Amino acid sequence: MAAGQERWSAGVIPYAQMGYWAPDYVPKDTDVLAAFRISPQPGVPPEEAGAAVAGESSTATWTVVWTDRLTAYDHYQAKCYKVEPVPGREGEYIAYIAYDIDLFEEGSIPNLTSSIIGNVFGFKALKALRLEDMRIPLHYVKTFQGPPHGIVMEREYLNKYGRPLLGATTKPKLGLSARNYGRVVYEALRGGLDFTKDDENINSQPFMRWRDRFLFTMEAVSRAQERAGEIKGHYLNVTAASMEDMYERADFAASLGSVIIMIDLTIGYTAMHSMARWARKNGVILHLHRAGHSTYTRQKTHGVSFRVISKWCRLIGVDHIHAGTVVGKLEGDPANVRGYYDTLREAHIPANLGQGIYFDQDWGSMPGTMPVASGGIHAGQMHQLLDYLGEDVVLQFGGGTIGHPMGIAAGATANRVATEAMIKARNEGRNFVAEGGDILRAAARHCQPLQVALDTWGEITFNYESTDTPDVVSTPTA
Repeated sequence: MAAGQERWSAGVIPYAQMGYWAPDYVPKDTDVLAAFRISPQPGVPPEEAGAAVAGESSTATWTVVWTDRLTAYDHYQAKCYKVEPVPGREGEYIAYIAYDIDLFEEGSIPNLTSSIIGNVFGFKALKALRLEDMRIPLHYVKTFQGPPHGIVMEREYLNKYGRPLLGATTKPKLGLSARNYGRVVYEALRGGLDFTKDDENINSQPFMRWRDRFLFTMEAVSRAQERAGEIKGHYLNVTAASMEDMYERADFAASLGSVIIMIDLTIGYTAMHSMARWARKNGVILHLHRAGHSTYTRQKTHGVSFRVISKWCRLIGVDHIHAGTVVGKLEGDPANVRGYYDTLREAHIPANLGQGIYFDQDWGSMPGTMPVASGGIHAGQMHQLLDYLGEDVVLQFGGGTIGHPMGIAAGATANRVATEAMIKARNEGRNFVAEGGDILRAAARHCQPLQVALDTWGEITFNYESTDTPDVVSTPTA
């Protein structure tokens, strides 16, 4: 066979032979980089599996096509430039893949995700596939809006500094009338919280239509603000079946003076882009509930890591996103959760395999997104929460506020006093982690609501044995 003809012979051609395996390739500063955990089928070499992922997420199909000759083919090919075995995990590898920036539409997460995860997760050559991390080059970052306000501007809007912000989800989240819903909001805010919120599945059901909820809730917010002498807010969930409905709800929330609205991850990336632009235009903080994320982020061998979702959501532009608690009722180990928080908040994040971060990430001047901790947390964990999660975080105590034996306002007061006691101890240079229990008990001597909270929940934890493996796998690659 003449030289060059083999490439055009009929039949299935290995992806590695089509140029998608490029071990000598040196990634450019402008490349989008991805780290995939791959589990090849028996008999499939890991390099071929990595090349297949690179090919199917960029320009390839199952055979060579003559139209390749009509493009600058090599330029548009994604390149798998390294494959490494995962220590202690037989049959699993990390494939590093580089994508030229020209493959992606500027400022579009729908386009980016359609390329990177659009087709490859059902590929027969793989038993499982997980997108562990991505490096978004600064050149591409600059094409996105980013958070409508960011952490610094949010604090300036609220005039609240030097401590975590405190919130609570209205409970029960379904079934209350609009007036009773507003009563819960008022009690929690007057007790000392900064925010209350709708939960992910409260929209406009027969028991409480959205307009009624907005009216009674904002009345409660206004009364609590007047009583407390500080800015308060309630995350009014504008999630709906159409963008027209969402804009109507958001506009009404803004007309009532709400400082914040909320959307669910389930609305999709295009709708999130649109609401982020609305939030910036209207000067309203945008809260994102990550509803549904665990359907594809929780499994350790297949799906998409939450650190990747965090990056996509920061690029789209949300001011808040739920990001785990470590000590609460929802899954998440300390190292990985800290990695999520850094990804959302920091301007530059160095590669750190201990936190599951595979690549350096430079956000340039893009504002940070405020992580939100919620799910099974209470005042007795305040020292742990501050240690793990830092100061720029929203701590949301749903049951830990509304379940307080002395009532909702007392639950809020317990959380506020616990927070301020811990911040005071930290600012005094005390070891607030080791002394956390003593600090809380000392504060409780002067605050009955906190004493009751500690007596009620002080020993409550949500620790279960887990067989999950950490996301730490191999040496980071620039």
